[in-house]
Amino acid sequence: MPRSKFLPPDSFLSFLLPDSVTSWTRWLAWANLVVNILIVGTGGLVRLTGSGLGCPTWPLCTTESLVPTQEMGIHGVIEFGNRTLTGVLVFVALLTYLAVRNAPKQLGLRIPALLIGVLIIVQAIIGGITVIFHLDPRIVGVHFLFSAAIVAIAALLLQRVRYAEPVPAADSPGAPRGLWVSIIVVTVLTWITEVVGVLTTGAGPHAGDSIAARNGLDPVVMQHVHSWPAYALAAALVVMMVFVLRSKLARTKASSWTLLILVLVQIAFGVYQSRAGLPVWSVGTHMILAVVVIAVLTINLVNARRAK
Repeated sequence: MPRSKFLPPDSFLSFLLPDSVTSWTRWLAWANLVVNILIVGTGGLVRLTGSGLGCPTWPLCTTESLVPTQEMGIHGVIEFGNRTLTGVLVFVALLTYLAVRNAPKQLGLRIPALLIGVLIIVQAIIGGITVIFHLDPRIVGVHFLFSAAIVAIAALLLQRVRYAEPVPAADSPGAPRGLWVSIIVVTVLTWITEVVGVLTTGAGPHAGDSIAARNGLDPVVMQHVHSWPAYALAAALVVMMVFVLRSKLARTKASSWTLLILVLVQIAFGVYQSRAGLPVWSVGTHMILAVVVIAVLTINLVNARRAK
């Protein structure tokens, strides 16, 4: 029976649904990570410009309009732009899932790709809830941490795609024990620092809108509290680097050095902005660096787990 002209040719299907890791798969894995980092930056722009309620309702921008009206000004444009980017994330996540759907199961690509798509939708709902509850800092904090988690999964997927090798078995040796333990400590301290940073932000002045409440914590005290796990993280990274330099794991060395540099830059930004009165550009950079650190941290974990 001749193929219908409405069906795509086999060559296109094999390109869209490859049965192995291709350049298309790798490109989508990179795009997936980049757009999920990008939306953290646009979300930060929303909050730092006071545009959090630029669209005062959800899922519509106003009770009668899907898009912002002229009367809503730049704040409506910024908030609606951030919402629109969610559609791009969903589209990229769908293409990524299709690109790994037929890949060998032992590569471990399908579950993280599916999780990313599901969590993006959950994240959009959480974003709507933040608007409904007038940017409650606790919900905003959860919103950010969800973004960080999605970035971590996207980084995991990217590195598995780059390796295109079966996921190591649970009893495989991986990195030397001392190195592995030090990396786990760094991972735990990184996420603690992220959580305390969310609490610190919830106490600070950048609420996203003049009517948004804060979490009631003392912002000066929280800046000091936030620094404690950050400095502990820096110390743990130094210990980790001692083990890394003693190993012969070239890729783990490269990702560990990148992680160390990023954390030191992040600490420098944190010290600067606390002394400079939290300038908007610095806070925005600090937010983006936070999720970039999470991405590199995850890549480092994958490298060490594979003893590469």
